[in-house]
Amino acid sequence: MSDRLIIERWGENSAPWIRAVREGRIESRALVTDTAIIETIMQRDPATVLDIGCGEGWLARALTARGVDVLGIDVIPSLVESARAAGGGRFAKISQEEFADGAVSECFDVCVCNFSLFGDEVVRRLMARMSVSLKPGGAFIAQTMHPCASGGGVDYRDGWREGTWAGIDVEFSDPAPWYFRTLQAWVSLCGDTGLRIVALQETIHPETRQLLSLIIVGEPERASTHPNSAS
Repeated sequence: MSDRLIIERWGENSAPWIRAVREGRIESRALVTDTAIIETIMQRDPATVLDIGCGEGWLARALTARGVDVLGIDVIPSLVESARAAGGGRFAKISQEEFADGAVSECFDVCVCNFSLFGDEVVRRLMARMSVSLKPGGAFIAQTMHPCASGGGVDYRDGWREGTWAGIDVEFSDPAPWYFRTLQAWVSLCGDTGLRIVALQETIHPETRQLLSLIIVGEPERASTHPNSAS
């Protein structure tokens, strides 16, 4: 398992993923998590947002409709093309590795990763970049599967896991692997990458009352040295 395999598998599954998102085939998103991430972002009253791992662009469209200037980036060409065709934001083919290396020169009020942090070391590098990618007072917001509900029936410890398309009634090929982190690991990772956690939110299925996702809101501990940080 590796970050590279994640990209390969998502490329293979981009078409059914677009269908699943646009047809509302993912129950947890339709019921809870889509609204949760939009509300968490809008609580910051942002003028600009960077959507990292934007997929087919649904979140960018939702935020643009609320008056936010959104740049969405993703490594999968077919997803970026689909997002551009649908409109409602600016989109670019940029990988998380390229972002971490400085491929995006703008600064933003919010940088968001909505169910797009699948890797290991690349996630650490991406989060460390927030100190120069966020404007003063800006926030990093990440929504991920809740660690206490997504362990996959194995030991509760960090490590690579097999992916699954369970709960989505669309035909996919092999799922992408992902790197599981415990709740403590997420907290530690924020500290290690210079982010001070200002909020932890949990979403719950309205019928089963089971945990669905964890939303982390962090602010850089260090002042940004980006040349455009005050713009």
